[in-house]
Amino acid sequence: MYWNIRLLLFLGCMSSVFFVTAQTATVTGTVTDEYGRALYQVSVIQSGTDNGVLTDTAGVYTLTIPSGKKTPMRASSLGYENEPFSVPAQSNGNTVTRNITLHTLANVITEVEVKDQRFRNEAGTLQINTNKVNELPSTIGGIEGLLKILVGSNNELTSQYTVRGGNFDENLVYVNDFEIYRPFLVRSGQQEGLSFVNSDLVSGVNFSVGGFQARYGDKMSSVLDVTYKRPKQFGGSVMLSLLGAQAHIEGASRNKKLTYLIGARQKSNQYLLQSQPTKGQYNPSFTDIQALVNYRFSDKWELEAIANYARNRFNFEPEKSEAAFGLANEAYKLETFFTGQERDQFDSRFAGLSLAFKPNEKTKLKLLASAYQTNEYETYDIMGEYAFYALETDLGKASFGQKKYALGTGIIHDFARNYLTANVGTVALRGSHSANKHFFQWGADATRVHVDDQLLEWQRRDSAGFSQPYDPNAIKMAKSYRSTNEIDYTRLSAFIQDNILLSDNATLNLGVRGVYTSQNEEMVISPRAQFSFKPEWKKDVVFRVATGLYAQPAFYREMRDMEGNLNTALKAQKSYHAAAGLDYNFKMWGDRPFKLTVEAYYKQLWDLVPYEYDNVRIRYFANNNAKGYAYGGEVRLFGDLVKDAESWVSVGFLKTENKIIDPTTGEYTGYLPRPTDQRLNFGMFFSDYLPRNKNFKMYLNLMYATGLPFSPPGRSLNPAYTRRIPDYKRADIGFSALLLDGTKKNRPAYSFFSRFQSVWMSLEVFNLLGIENTLSYQWIQDYSSDKTFAVPNRLTSRLLNVKIAAKF
Repeated sequence: MYWNIRLLLFLGCMSSVFFVTAQTATVTGTVTDEYGRALYQVSVIQSGTDNGVLTDTAGVYTLTIPSGKKTPMRASSLGYENEPFSVPAQSNGNTVTRNITLHTLANVITEVEVKDQRFRNEAGTLQINTNKVNELPSTIGGIEGLLKILVGSNNELTSQYTVRGGNFDENLVYVNDFEIYRPFLVRSGQQEGLSFVNSDLVSGVNFSVGGFQARYGDKMSSVLDVTYKRPKQFGGSVMLSLLGAQAHIEGASRNKKLTYLIGARQKSNQYLLQSQPTKGQYNPSFTDIQALVNYRFSDKWELEAIANYARNRFNFEPEKSEAAFGLANEAYKLETFFTGQERDQFDSRFAGLSLAFKPNEKTKLKLLASAYQTNEYETYDIMGEYAFYALETDLGKASFGQKKYALGTGIIHDFARNYLTANVGTVALRGSHSANKHFFQWGADATRVHVDDQLLEWQRRDSAGFSQPYDPNAIKMAKSYRSTNEIDYTRLSAFIQDNILLSDNATLNLGVRGVYTSQNEEMVISPRAQFSFKPEWKKDVVFRVATGLYAQPAFYREMRDMEGNLNTALKAQKSYHAAAGLDYNFKMWGDRPFKLTVEAYYKQLWDLVPYEYDNVRIRYFANNNAKGYAYGGEVRLFGDLVKDAESWVSVGFLKTENKIIDPTTGEYTGYLPRPTDQRLNFGMFFSDYLPRNKNFKMYLNLMYATGLPFSPPGRSLNPAYTRRIPDYKRADIGFSALLLDGTKKNRPAYSFFSRFQSVWMSLEVFNLLGIENTLSYQWIQDYSSDKTFAVPNRLTSRLLNVKIAAKF
């Protein structure tokens, strides 16, 4: 009897334990920061257990917990204070909602560069503070103007940037998950016009300088990931300057289900281009209109549409140019008189539609469709008659600095009738799923490309009555390209990746990407990995490493060689990346926040397609006949050098070289500097204000970069002829005054200006020090010998700009 009682008690206890453990409830909610922004990859854990999940991209978490008792829990993320909370006892099967707000740690920088702390976990990734974009004294302005301070530049007329030895074609640009393209035929910064990204519409910018995750596409250098706003109320802005104008409006419906953004920009570089050495009638006009509309049908369904139209016109009638160059004891001057004109037009259209579906709190699916079309016309017929002189360099003579004797005269006649039409259509699927300590993401893309290209371009050189190159039996052109190409192909790609929460202090991202291109039937697989770790130190430091393979399938530009011929069998360019660095938040000078990022990297490159620069146009050899490497490091410091005034400084070192198969010998050359081998670059943005009046501010840009390599025509494969353009040095400064402050309470409600939040007026001085930077060289031959002189093509001189900006 005693044993029967003990057996019954034991079975009763076991059944009660089973009953209790089998009873569960569900807790769900959204994690945001103190500004109401959703936080991604926040760890939400049941205290004292390993039962936990990560929030998804909308900041949502869902976790199963025991029912019948109070459950202690904790939410934590790098850069935020841990938030303990508890869930009251719930009945079996109940679902309770618990929203959480995380507060930024006291020693974390706010309003500097990185606001969303999850990006501290991603190697090479910077989140750009867009608040200062329109205050930056820059000839190009916008997001790209800021990026070029961080990564270096040698041309203030273009929005193109190069990252870690890659050219601009190796950079990805996304806006709200849509990949963005640019015109093909643009050859100079004067023609370029506006970039796609409208800074008035931007809410966040993440910039990866290498080692990026598998979810990003098939390029080898960088990713610019832009997110446009989702407004909550009506507002807008207007900006007018001597270089153009821009305006935007934004708003939302009463129930917040419908939001909209509309932006328009007009830019004319006429005032800026008049400061260039080549004088003439410049008539550039660049117009851009964008719209983004978002409609949330319910908590599960959401529709978004984006559209852009860009109209770029560049008309130019050159008249005269003068270029003096040389040394103190050997100086020269080139005078050129022009006839003819250039007429270019680049019209592009982009439209995208996305539909997002959340079947449950842990899963999100997104279907995207986009189309891009560009119609481009590049036509010019310009004849330049030049005279080349040696200058008097003897300080003791009255004729010092004047023409001494003539070295040559001649004519350079440039002609082009280039027409290109391109259509790119893409259908894509994106998905994500949160499962305890894993956050899975996957996607697939199908892209169709059609290009129709007609190329007719030549250059005739005449020196003292003889065409160059000289032939007694025929008139030969110095350059002559003629081709008609049409190509139509499909590119398929897919990826999957998992972000794993190893602990509260460590995350691991593993992913793989594959891409298949129909025109050469090549399939490339690219595995990638990232790891971040935050030691439990008093100092707020995050260590990060990244590695992986990156491939860049050939686009039309890489397939077309110097003569205009098309190589459709061209393979994807490939690279291996390894990067390691740290991210350190700290305070100096009392309570001023600072941030230091340090990173070193190495790239191994193969199946490269060699190229050379023609101003900003990249001209490819259309063969996978090169291999090379790139390595270097970057140090960036962000913080308040002046209290409540943001500044930053960036220093980078780079070395990148390649070997190219010489077509005459069939063997690799020695290592040659790649066209982007800019060994050292320095950029600084500094802001200040009057000590007792913050309504008067000053902004200063400083840039320095060592010269890029170049070679005489026909000598690019010989290391002995490699030279360097002089170092690029530039300072731009801006002064701003607050004309109207909308926060003041004493303004009459009926006043027209009561609708404005702020009105600022700025005076900017471009190229403050008046330094004549060199972009490239023109090659001139003298009368009596085969000696060729490199005549520098200069960039802009000192210039003033006035602008007024209002927000409402």
